[in-house]
Amino acid sequence: MYGKGMSNVRRQAGLPPVNETINAAVLRSFLLLLALSLIENVIGYGSARTYSHPEPFNSGGPSFIRPVGNQTAATGREAVFSCYVRNIGKYQVGWLKASDQTVLSLNTRIVIHNTRIAVSHEAGGCSSPSNHSVSIHSISGGNNQVMDEGVNCTWRLHIRHLKKSDEGCYMCQINTDPMISEVGCLSILVPPDIVYGDETSKDLSVSEGENVTLNCQATGTPKPRVSWRREDGQPILIRNSTSFLSSYSGKSNNFQMVEVYNESKLHFYRVDRKQMGVYMCIASNDVPPTVSKRVTLEVNFAPIARVQSQLLGAPLGSKVQLECVIEAHPNTINFWQRNRTEMLLDGPKYSIKEEREGYEVVITLVIKEFTQQDVGTYDCIATNSLGKAEGTSRLYIINLPDDVSIMGAGLAEAARGSRSSSNTRPSSLFFLSFGAISLFSRALCSR
Repeated sequence: MYGKGMSNVRRQAGLPPVNETINAAVLRSFLLLLALSLIENVIGYGSARTYSHPEPFNSGGPSFIRPVGNQTAATGREAVFSCYVRNIGKYQVGWLKASDQTVLSLNTRIVIHNTRIAVSHEAGGCSSPSNHSVSIHSISGGNNQVMDEGVNCTWRLHIRHLKKSDEGCYMCQINTDPMISEVGCLSILVPPDIVYGDETSKDLSVSEGENVTLNCQATGTPKPRVSWRREDGQPILIRNSTSFLSSYSGKSNNFQMVEVYNESKLHFYRVDRKQMGVYMCIASNDVPPTVSKRVTLEVNFAPIARVQSQLLGAPLGSKVQLECVIEAHPNTINFWQRNRTEMLLDGPKYSIKEEREGYEVVITLVIKEFTQQDVGTYDCIATNSLGKAEGTSRLYIINLPDDVSIMGAGLAEAARGSRSSSNTRPSSLFFLSFGAISLFSRALCSR
């Protein structure tokens, strides 16, 4: 009766029956208990468990012991990157090229078709993934203690016979979640190499008085230093110029003398014949080998001829030597001519020789036995594509007293060419007896 009355009252009040209320309450309680059970399983509340897999890397997983580090090596050599790993466990180590994420290796297996790349592994007692385990035991207070059974391992990436294209960064990567990696970069040293073509001068042939620049460009890593030297070891002559560096010292005939010119461009202002020669462009950057290139500078000019003696006297029967110095480039055709009509040739009567040094030629004419017919003018003639030059000597007979003995090639009068060279050789070699010095002096003065 009471139950029915309460039911009627609940219906009149708009409330659900009692049995429906109990069922809803039971459902809510069940859901709450289920949620608590799931939370307990997640946090391990009130129980102890052992796992055969490692926890996340920050609580015992793989880690790097030290950085991979950067490498610097020359082309043709070998570079080695080392990756030091702790607690590798079930995970794998791979090497990649960082710039394009190209995979090079996985553990010790090469996966790229490049015979210059290899990988080595030093275990040092490192446990394999099959027997590696990390145990976590519950202790009072709910803290965890990690029992680490892993030891250090090293994976090395070898890159042999280095090329410039190998330059870049390389990554040692472990396939954890999230992935962890270490990066090392490789710098390639490249020995110097001279750039051929328009950027470096070839052999030059110019006219005297022109402005000339010898240019030499070189590549390499680090950037090469370029300098110039003369191949013959002589100093480089630089004419004074507003652009010339004041640090160079020494002067010679309005030129500054430089043993080494430390610039890639060597400028010659109003180039002179003295600056003609072979120049060496040398490039170095402390990565062997040093390289060099020869550049020949030719300075063209018309010939100049000068005789040692314009007036020369000699006794009959003596040997007489005439000498002529010629400067010219390109080389000249040289010959002797007597009285402007007869070309003299080497033979029984005459001996003709040439000695060449650079753009200078010394030609000598020796009259083996001086006779009356040899009196006259002798012309030294030189010709090339730029012009012609000649020097003239006049030869005459000297009559000497009997007590004057003469050996050699004749006596030269005081009349000599005003442009005679300072290094020319004397044309007369004679000895006088002391008793005849005064007679010989009067003989000369009477002419």
